[in-house]
Amino acid sequence: MIDLEPPGPGGLTVGRAASLVGVSVKTLHHWDGIGLVRPSGRTYAGYRVYSDEDIARIHRVLVYREIGLPLAEIGRILDDPGADAREHLRRQRGQLVERMDRLREMVTAVDRMMSASVNGMRLTAEEQVEIFGDHWEPSWAEEAEERWGESEQWAQYAERAAERTPQQWKEITAAVNALHADLAEAKRAGMEPGSEAANALAERHRAQQSEYFDCTLSMHVCLGRTFAGDPGFAAYYDGLTPGLATWLRDVIFANAEANGVDPATAEWR
Repeated sequence: MIDLEPPGPGGLTVGRAASLVGVSVKTLHHWDGIGLVRPSGRTYAGYRVYSDEDIARIHRVLVYREIGLPLAEIGRILDDPGADAREHLRRQRGQLVERMDRLREMVTAVDRMMSASVNGMRLTAEEQVEIFGDHWEPSWAEEAEERWGESEQWAQYAERAAERTPQQWKEITAAVNALHADLAEAKRAGMEPGSEAANALAERHRAQQSEYFDCTLSMHVCLGRTFAGDPGFAAYYDGLTPGLATWLRDVIFANAEANGVDPATAEWR
């Protein structure tokens, strides 16, 4: 809307008032219609204009609206002849400070998430080695990020990792070590893939993977292929007991098949 009519002395037309305070003309028309802020002056041709007092009232409305008060409540406060303006301003300031504190906390959380998306965990290199063992290489997190960083699962992993404390990582690592010891013992004992006990171990392994991201049966099959086919993974599992990498893959495959997933066609989804 363009104001063609010049204002009267000391007044602003609706378009100029809207531009000055940073709201739309439609908003000022609405506030006029509900009696929240009514222009109190007139142009020479009879158009209504906003006085300095009206503009000051608009600014007060904007502050109250920013802290979440409904328009009806704002109008009641502004029109209450017994209202203590200084007390309302003091209360407004306190609420704005609280909101600023919450926003600063949110910024800190976002910064932590941005860091997690790069590093994959909120641990120093020294803490990683202490928690995960001497065999752990801190660079593995960066390599994993390069390999899977664009995936939804990496985003889940980064988000969860950013929220975990060193103590929580220690608990997860202890659970992983216990699981790997049980897997190695089951392999040495000749447990058959597809047996009830082997399927239980497979589900326990999938649940452990789900600590990092939501691991479906189909994704678990893809991981099983990687454990047996990737030289690094195979060396790790076979270091626990010979043949464990291939046996774990077969256990995962059998459990998936028992739950309706064909290992031959399973995809990462």
